[in-house]
Amino acid sequence: MTPALTDVPVDLGRDDARAAVQAELTDPRYAAARPNLLSTVFNWIVEKFMDLLNAISGAVPGGFLGVLVILVVLVVLVVVVRLRVGKLGRSAGQARQVFAGRKQTADEYRAASAAAAEAGDYGQAVREHFRAIVRALEQRGLLDERSGRTADEAAAEAGKLLPDCAAGLFDGARLFDDVHYGGHPATSAGYRQLVELDDRCAVARPVALVSVR
Repeated sequence: MTPALTDVPVDLGRDDARAAVQAELTDPRYAAARPNLLSTVFNWIVEKFMDLLNAISGAVPGGFLGVLVILVVLVVLVVVVRLRVGKLGRSAGQARQVFAGRKQTADEYRAASAAAAEAGDYGQAVREHFRAIVRALEQRGLLDERSGRTADEAAAEAGKLLPDCAAGLFDGARLFDDVHYGGHPATSAGYRQLVELDDRCAVARPVALVSVR
């Protein structure tokens, strides 16, 4: 056993080591212990992954440890971003509702909007008048009276029945969200835009929706 060990070079290169291993594995004793296909594939994947890490570590400060640190940081960033985006998406869908608190009649919302505009509070005037538009559509039976509807949903649903007002409804929904949820300053022009939209919707005749089976 000792003479055989002395025949093996002390400093083996990668090619020499591979050749020595291949020569050793040709021994019939290893035939019974040969790994199955799954083990072979797994070992190949691990080998390729380690080769990739070794290649990257040569160009990264800190070598292999630096690569591991970068991988950990990337994983943490992905998790944080996914949690943050998911949380924001859920909160936006849940919070951006048209109505808050007790629902009033369309005329009550119009009166509150006019009073706010008279006082120069155009932000409140915009909020209340868009609510008046949506509430009037509900009272006409063009929208079902359900809670939790967003401005975009109201515009999309009503726009199908009132195609001549569809563009104005989408613009009004965007204005409502920008002012109420986005913190954008409202103007008298924006308020008048909703008043005119309210008038157009009031006289617009709904179209019949044909369902195709």
